[in-house]
Amino acid sequence: MEKYLLDTNICIFLLKGKYNLNVKLKQVGLQNCYISEITLAELKFGAECSNRISENTEMVDGFAQELTIVPIFNSLDIYAKEKARLKKSGRILDDFDLLIGATAIANDLILVTENEKHLDRMSKINIENWIIR
Repeated sequence: MEKYLLDTNICIFLLKGKYNLNVKLKQVGLQNCYISEITLAELKFGAECSNRISENTEMVDGFAQELTIVPIFNSLDIYAKEKARLKKSGRILDDFDLLIGATAIANDLILVTENEKHLDRMSKINIENWIIR
């Protein structure tokens, strides 16, 4: 069975009940879906910036408890190499996107994102967009 790293945008859509992502999540199995520590940080930041901080923080925390949170430590070498390569080519990515992508690569996970046009710049990354498929 395939294993998936859910990007922040996918998690936001999932939490908002958009695009029938809950159906796709059930199809692939919640046990096969992971999020990066970076995604969790971004979700927590979003909750803090919202008009319903307490409610959204509780929703994010509940969501995070259902998934395995993947640390970024073993992806730092990939991050550094990819950032340098992309900088030299003039195609730099946001650091958080790079860290999430590097985490997918380092852990042999398929990155689920709607941000294909940027993240596909990374070498050896496997991407799926559950929004259009």
